[in-house]
Parts: sequence; C-alpha cells; structure tokens
Amino acid sequence: MPTQDTTPIKEKILSVLQRRGPSLPAHVASEVGLSMLFASAFLSELISDRKIVISHMKVGNSPLYYIEGQEAKLENYAEHLKSKEKDAFLLLKKEKILKDEIQHPAIRVALRYIRDFAIPFKKEGEIFWRYFTEPVPDLKSIEKPKLESIKEEKPVELNIFDKESSEKEKKEIPIIKPKPKKKITSKRKSISSKKNEIFFNKVKEFLLEKSITIIEVESLSKNDLILKVRSKGKELLLFAYNKKRINELEIVKASKKAKELGLQYTLLSKGGPLKKIENLIEAIKELDSIETLK
Repeated sequence: MPTQDTTPIKEKILSVLQRRGPSLPAHVASEVGLSMLFASAFLSELISDRKIVISHMKVGNSPLYYIEGQEAKLENYAEHLKSKEKDAFLLLKKEKILKDEIQHPAIRVALRYIRDFAIPFKKEGEIFWRYFTEPVPDLKSIEKPKLESIKEEKPVELNIFDKESSEKEKKEIPIIKPKPKKKITSKRKSISSKKNEIFFNKVKEFLLEKSITIIEVESLSKNDLILKVRSKGKELLLFAYNKKRINELEIVKASKKAKELGLQYTLLSKGGPLKKIENLIEAIKELDSIETLK
C-alpha cells in the first residue's frame, strides 16, 4: 500500500512559521488545520530534519518553534519569562554585555536560564554574557570601567563551562527548588488530552533514540498508539501500548491491522507480552505446520 506523502503538510507548516515567526503548536495546528497531536508530530519531524529550531523558553507548557534566522523575534515572547529571568533579560538587553561575577546572585542564576537570550563567553578566564542579538565582541575592546560600574556582590561559584568545551558556549544550570504547584481544576477532556500527549511524547522519545522515523499517526488514545514508521529503510506498523503487559487479543488485532495495510508490524509496551504469550511465540518459531486428523 503506497505511503501518504506528508511533504505538502510540512511545507505548509514551514510557510506558516516563515510568515508568523516563532509560534506555538496551537498556532500551527489552527492554521494548517491539524489536531494539536498531529501538529506536534510534524514539528518534531521538522526538528529532526533540521528544518526548524525549538526554543529553550516556554510559553505556558510549550516551547516555541521557528526557522533559523528568526531568533530576534523571540523578544516578542520575553514577557512570558519569570520575574527574575525577566529582570536578567532587561538588564542584559540594556547593557549588551555583563560581567558574571559582579552581578547579583539571583541575576547570575537567571542568566543561566534565559539561554535563548544570554550567550556566555570568556575573557582572561572570567565569564561574561552578551545579549543574543549583539555581535561577538572584540575582547580587547571591552571597557573594564563600564563592566565594573555595577555594584559588586559576593560572587557565587557557578561553573557553567565544561572542561572539554573551552571554545564552546555551554552552561550547567544550577538546581533550584521548585515552587509548589497551584491546584488546578480541569475538564475531563483536557486531562485525557494531556495524558495522550504524555504517552505520545514517551513513544516519540523512544523512537528518536532508536533512529526510527514517524511517517504517519494512524490512531491514538490514552491506552494505545498506532504509527507508521521507518526503521533501517523499512516501513513498519508500530503498535504501542500504555501498559505493562500485552495480551493475546491485542496481538491478533495488531496482526490483522498490519495485514490490511500490507505491512510487517512491531509491538511496544512498558513490560512486554504475558509469559504464556512469550512461550507460545517461542514454540511457534519451530512449528512447521498444523494438520487436521480426519
């Protein structure tokens, strides 16, 4: 059975991002006419294809998706930064370059979280930050008085550079105790949709680690997921179950569905099949035929 060409959908998503700039999955889903789940799946594929980029910051619970070169437009969402992160953002935007050790400890921590806007670099072994739209500075031209005009605070030891990456811009985020979550009441439909998304994301991460590409989402519920995938150049039907054990009925249904589509299939669950199913599968491997005695 021929595979559905998803190229037009991806091109439509790229067109939306080209016009809108950094966008949330909800924006893309609305404009392309897809469900949130399908829009997220296609956005993930475009990231894997290196066609788009994903932000570190989040608006609500979702990051922003954009095309490389649109980084400056992320400023439009800076209002969604948390209190201290916004303070660090505004200070860095104003000063362009900040010396790390002379900043207030809370600002130093916040700078490590606004990775879309704060880019670290070193001068004579000391850490500095530049605003993300600011060109890479000539280190000799950095004016020491300007940088040290801010009131000095007792420095906090935060090693943000990995030993093996002296020439790269890497950060190590300090552990911050999370604030207690507010109690939120939601409709059953919203809770169900969230569970579906969590399950789908777990499967997606698993496939990404195995270098398996999602071609198409056949169906999704909170308990199971059916995907067309490509593994090692071969197209397969993948059945993922959101539970520890797969029973005989589920295997039979999967087999019938795969046969209808003319594909081989693979099963994925949290714990594999029941022991008796495993024994049966092992026994069938050596079975040549089953005859009927008349």
